[in-house]
Amino acid sequence: MPTIGVSVAVPEPWGNELQQYRIDVGDEAARHIPTHITLLPPHEVADADLDDVVAHLAKVAEGTEPFRVHLRGTGTFRPVSPVVFIGVVEGISQCEQLAAGVRRGPLAIERAFPYHPHVTVAQHLPEGRLERAFTELEGFDAAFAVEEMWMYLHDDISGWHPSKAFPLGR
Repeated sequence: MPTIGVSVAVPEPWGNELQQYRIDVGDEAARHIPTHITLLPPHEVADADLDDVVAHLAKVAEGTEPFRVHLRGTGTFRPVSPVVFIGVVEGISQCEQLAAGVRRGPLAIERAFPYHPHVTVAQHLPEGRLERAFTELEGFDAAFAVEEMWMYLHDDISGWHPSKAFPLGR
C-alpha cells in the first residue's frame, strides 16, 4: 500500500535553506523530506482508494481560499517529543481548517496529539543539537502565499516526493 502525506510546501529560498539546516544539525532523515507544514501525517492508502483520496483532496482544496503564512521564531514539543520547529505566526487558523478538511472522508484518522501547524527543523537528535537548532533559528522570519497543497508519496529508498498539487480556491 502506498504511504501518502499531505502538506503545504515551504517555497524557495526558505525550503532548501531549512532542509539544509536540518541536515547540517545532524538530522539525516531531512535529506529525504522536503520542508513543509504537515496537514496529514504519513498514512497508508490502499491502491484501490487512491482515486477517492485524490478526488477528496481536490474538493477540499477547491473550497479553501489561498492564504498567507508567516513563519517566525522557534518552538519545541520537548519534553513530550524531541522536536524543534519554526512557528507559524500567521495562517494558523487557515492551516487548521485545511488540515481538518483533509482529515475527513477517506482520510479520517485518529490523532495522537492536537494539530499544531509548524515546520520541523530538528527531530530525534541529542538534546544539545536540539537546543542548538532552537537557539540558532530563533530569529528566522519568512512569509509567503499558500496557493496549493501537495500530496506526497513515500518511497522506502528515496523518501518523500511531491506527487500531485491541489490548487486552492479553484
